[in-house]
Amino acid sequence: MKELSVIAKNVQASPTMAIDAMFKQLKAEGQDVIGFAAGEPDFNTPDHIKEAAIQAIKENFTRYTPASGILELKQAVCDRVRENLGAEAAYTPEQVVVSSGAKHILYLALRTVISPGDEVVIPTPGYVSYFELVRMVGGIPIILPTTEESGFKPSAEELEAVVTPKTKAVIFNSPCNPTGAVYEEERLRSLADVCVKHDLYILSDEIYDCLVYGEKPYTSMAVLGPQVRERLILVNGVSKAYAMTGWRIGYALTTEEIAKIMSNYVSQSTGSPCAVSQRAAVEGVTASQELVGTMRMAFQERRDYMVSRINAIEGVSCILPEGAFYVMMNIKKLLGMTIGGVKIESGEDFAKAFLTQGKVALIPGEGFCAPGYVRWTYAASMENIKEGMDRLERFLAQSTDR
Repeated sequence: MKELSVIAKNVQASPTMAIDAMFKQLKAEGQDVIGFAAGEPDFNTPDHIKEAAIQAIKENFTRYTPASGILELKQAVCDRVRENLGAEAAYTPEQVVVSSGAKHILYLALRTVISPGDEVVIPTPGYVSYFELVRMVGGIPIILPTTEESGFKPSAEELEAVVTPKTKAVIFNSPCNPTGAVYEEERLRSLADVCVKHDLYILSDEIYDCLVYGEKPYTSMAVLGPQVRERLILVNGVSKAYAMTGWRIGYALTTEEIAKIMSNYVSQSTGSPCAVSQRAAVEGVTASQELVGTMRMAFQERRDYMVSRINAIEGVSCILPEGAFYVMMNIKKLLGMTIGGVKIESGEDFAKAFLTQGKVALIPGEGFCAPGYVRWTYAASMENIKEGMDRLERFLAQSTDR
């Protein structure tokens, strides 16, 4: 038997999905477990969006659509982006690609701009799939570490230091999964300047742009001028804003040239995204955005409670996330301790012990290139968050090193 693809064999499973699978298995066994692992709003898809999907089915809108999405959805995306970001972010439908989720859009974008051996810079802690997506297209992920003291945000000087002649692109994520960091305009401009200076493509993952808390203004890469726009692939979707994770609709806004190549990949691989889901997405993007604000307010309340509880517990801490719905809990003071008979030497040790003994599912920081941390999501009910914090206190009280 001939050897399988070297690239394929080196692709690792998502640690987010692996922990979530363990959680669901325990739950299926009837165990009282609480999940804080999967990045998925706990709200149901709004009724008006579901009704639009039902109507699409009744109208037999169930056949193939254009490979890169229906014109109605592309125009709706352009209108929504312009309304949210202003005239500087004006796009045309020819610059939009719709596909089966934002993760697939990221893959298509990397497939379009990366050749084997090209380097892609990824600020860390970073979304677990970025690293594997880069490897899947033959690229080389280059880690750009950030610190808690910096708010988990890289500086232009730090980015400049890791750029080499082989660097082809940088992936930015603001608001960030897993840290919740939101890049302020001045920082974003300085980072974009480095990309322009070195002629790098910019993949800006803005899937959480609807979840920015407090008075902090949100800045998109799309408003930073023509030199940025000509090398920008803006990634977004409907999953987080409209609680539509399972509908699998993501989209990119970019140059017409890049959009055409991405569309070609769609046509020769998955084919068009789900027709019914596209109609539902049109409704989400064009209808009143009031429910988006309602969800954001609920997430902010949960965030504030979770952060206050964590920082009141001895041995763990966190900073206040500015966006998204995640908290990176610092467990560095616990490393080397024995809790419940288990020696904790890594985030993975902590997550496994807390799941099996505390019955709480978290994501170890190692998957995000963040050893010494674990990620919570507050995309969970306040009742579950309160119980999760209580279980954390009880779990840590088992330490034999206190």
